[in-house]
Amino acid sequence: MKIVSWNINSVRLRIEQVVKFLEDQQPDALCLQELKCPDEHFPHDAFEAAGYVHRHNHGMKSYNGVAIVSRLPFIETDIKHFCGKEDRRHCMAKFENGVELHNFYIPAGGDEPDPTINEKFAHKLSFVDEMTSWWADRRATDPNRKAVLVGDFNIAPSENDVWSHKKLLRVVSHTPVEVEILEKFRQSGDFIDAVREVVPEPEKLFSWWSYRARDWRASNKGRRLDHVWMTPNMAGTARTASVYDLARDWEKPSDHAPVVVEFNL
Repeated sequence: MKIVSWNINSVRLRIEQVVKFLEDQQPDALCLQELKCPDEHFPHDAFEAAGYVHRHNHGMKSYNGVAIVSRLPFIETDIKHFCGKEDRRHCMAKFENGVELHNFYIPAGGDEPDPTINEKFAHKLSFVDEMTSWWADRRATDPNRKAVLVGDFNIAPSENDVWSHKKLLRVVSHTPVEVEILEKFRQSGDFIDAVREVVPEPEKLFSWWSYRARDWRASNKGRRLDHVWMTPNMAGTARTASVYDLARDWEKPSDHAPVVVEFNL
């Protein structure tokens, strides 16, 4: 089962790139974040033509939004709202093989890593806190639940997930408080980082590069903000994992590249 996570930064603007990627990589399921597209304008026809006839989209105008498009049928779909907001940051699809696929778009958190003066950063921390308690409850009701959690987590947890640990310690996405809170969420499910199981540290690995870099590949000041995690009962099933950074070279690309993981299920 080949699963991809990609913050597309406007699905309608980049639908041709998405179709090009699907034709090249042929994933079983593609999870998109930051759709910036209300449900009524989601480009269903393009996905249908590409063979992705099963779709679960949860979008809104101009901001946020998540979707799962698949060649495999769903047996169940769901959405979860966090922090009392209906800001389209989660959707789930369950497949016939019993695997739940959860797609997340964790808030970016603004520029100032201080929740007392930055409401966006406070929202980010609260969001991950709520994810942690929510998953602990889900795990308690079904300890054998098989799940893959993917998405733009907007946190690069390891020193090897950023171009400079020292320079980014006070930059939102790599601050100690964010790393700590994401680790608490990981522990709530004993999740395994599927990408790092295949591409272990200390190898540097990034999935996001700022638009500000004139030559992003030459400077390579990236961060690994996009993740694919799995429940412990799926340990050892990640066969291949990579970042499809070719997409970052395309004309007017997303600042995120697709993260591709193939599971042997």
